Amino acid sequence: MRPRLAIVPGDPSGIGPELIAKLLQENGVRAAADILLVGDAHLWQRGAEQAGVEVPLNTVEEADVAAFKGLAHLDLATIASGDVKVAEVTVAGGTTSLRCLDKALDLAQAGRVDGVLFAPFNKAAMTSAGLNAEDEHRYMARYLGFDGYHSEINVLDELMTTRVTSHIGLKDVAANIDGPGIMRAVALAHDTLARSGKTRPHVAVAALNPHAGDNGKFGREEIDVIEPAVKACQDKQMNVTGPWPSDTVFLKAKRGEVDAVVTMYHDQGQIAIKLMGFDRGVTVAGGLPILVATPAHGTAFDIAGKGIANASATRQAFELLLRMAESARNAAV
Repeated sequence: MRPRLAIVPGDPSGIGPELIAKLLQENGVRAAADILLVGDAHLWQRGAEQAGVEVPLNTVEEADVAAFKGLAHLDLATIASGDVKVAEVTVAGGTTSLRCLDKALDLAQAGRVDGVLFAPFNKAAMTSAGLNAEDEHRYMARYLGFDGYHSEINVLDELMTTRVTSHIGLKDVAANIDGPGIMRAVALAHDTLARSGKTRPHVAVAALNPHAGDNGKFGREEIDVIEPAVKACQDKQMNVTGPWPSDTVFLKAKRGEVDAVVTMYHDQGQIAIKLMGFDRGVTVAGGLPILVATPAHGTAFDIAGKGIANASATRQAFELLLRMAESARNAAV
């Protein structure tokens, strides 16, 4: 059986619908999975027009979702066509983003699809529509009733990164790093790599301070916190090394010497990953009980509606979901 994926258009004011239309035209995509487009018909039609392609909408009823084959469409009525404002942050855009995402999560939680791919959302629009969470990842966890550890994972080709702290001020990072947090981040990277089919993945842990603290000269976080956490992970039979100086650990990653890098704060990993391949980056909702992925870039309002959006990261997200869905099925056999 082929994987079954639900695809959500993202914010209609951005490049999301165009990206999905382009994805569906690429070689091998429709043959690789059964694909369900979730959202208002006019959103998908608009995306096809922006991309200059045709996307057939084989509309199915929700009761028939479990039986569809090939490319199908579950029609929703979440936004009027006239309320779609290209390149604008709107409450209507945030509302349709949330409602389409909710429906896709419902289908995945019920086991009617194997995973969810969403095109880029606009956080400001979603917040204006009632997101009431730090980001869509925490929103999804709450919606699913999941209270376990979870965090976004950034993926570039075969490399994954996750982080111990995320959306906090740089001045607060050191105080928010502790052994359990490092171990959770390492375990998340390790387990996500395993779910994607990687055997005995190598996870490298980045240092916090310059030169990995230089034996305590520039700070003791490496000695007192990070090294003991790495040792504890090794005691659990994980293939983990570090702490590595953050100005060299991504050179190891670029050479393919490690499968994942755990960083201490947001930009420590994001700058490196985006310089290495902005157009190929993918974000995975790591730790959630369902498979969710999205291109790592944003809604790109500056080019929305112009038909020039690059679908490379969207294709990478699609391919990663395929691997993870197939790995999950094999593990269940």
